[in-house]
Amino acid sequence: MTIEGFRYQLLPGEQGVAINVAVSGDGPAVVLLHGFPQTHYMWRHVARELAERHTVIVPDLRGYGESAKPAAAGPETYSKRAMARDVLAVARELGHEQFGLVGHDRGALVGVRAGLDHPQAVAYLGVLDVLPTLDTWAVLQGVNAKVAWHLYLMAQPAGLPEKMITAVAPEFFSSFLDAWDTDGTTFTPEARRHYIDSSVNAVDSIVADYRATAGIDLEMDQADRDAGRRLTMPVGVISQDWGSQLGFDAASLWGAWAPDLTYQAIQAGHFMAEEKPAEIVRFIADLAARGDA
Repeated sequence: MTIEGFRYQLLPGEQGVAINVAVSGDGPAVVLLHGFPQTHYMWRHVARELAERHTVIVPDLRGYGESAKPAAAGPETYSKRAMARDVLAVARELGHEQFGLVGHDRGALVGVRAGLDHPQAVAYLGVLDVLPTLDTWAVLQGVNAKVAWHLYLMAQPAGLPEKMITAVAPEFFSSFLDAWDTDGTTFTPEARRHYIDSSVNAVDSIVADYRATAGIDLEMDQADRDAGRRLTMPVGVISQDWGSQLGFDAASLWGAWAPDLTYQAIQAGHFMAEEKPAEIVRFIADLAARGDA
């Protein structure tokens, strides 16, 4: 499954990890990072529209899609720091030292880490439907935390989670596509099958990505919070109103990380870039204007 009008290439990420990248357009660069359980293909509607005004760079994260899936030699392999370095390496290979960065879900966590570690490279940061790692774990309490049951499963030591998921992999991954799609019409059968098949082929690396979020990524976020480091670029967050269900104020949580913040709620499901692409294009256009100001 490829984005119409985009050219594809494998480019070296951190330590030479091969990253599958789709590129099109001309102008200021914007990188779009996908979430779970998806691939770069989730951006197809948004990316084609943005390519009329931007150079649009759409990678598969390491461990997903057609990018390499290195065995986890340790927690760093799938840390968001390593994945952020993949993004910087790919952008530089394409001639861009600075770029806008917009991520959904897992990709947004990579974007946050890129913004904290490499503020000079990230002109603006867009976040779709997620909280920072440190805050995610803090707000998941009591029975309402069952909405994020998969985070706890994949946080367990290597071995058992991978075996359990592999045993029912198509059902496991399809359950999220079904549960987080508001009306069941967001995905074509072909797109849905693509996401499921891609995820089934990446169980070990997906689990390693999530395990990092319960370990090394959390430690990095805590170190930044303790040191008072924040995101210095314009940040835009667009999200469902999870706070009303779980009892938190998302704008306040994000504001502690991002002094230059805009926050908006959207009437859409988790897969908003596919459900309401026009709204996401407007969100990114407004954010890019702030980044250029």
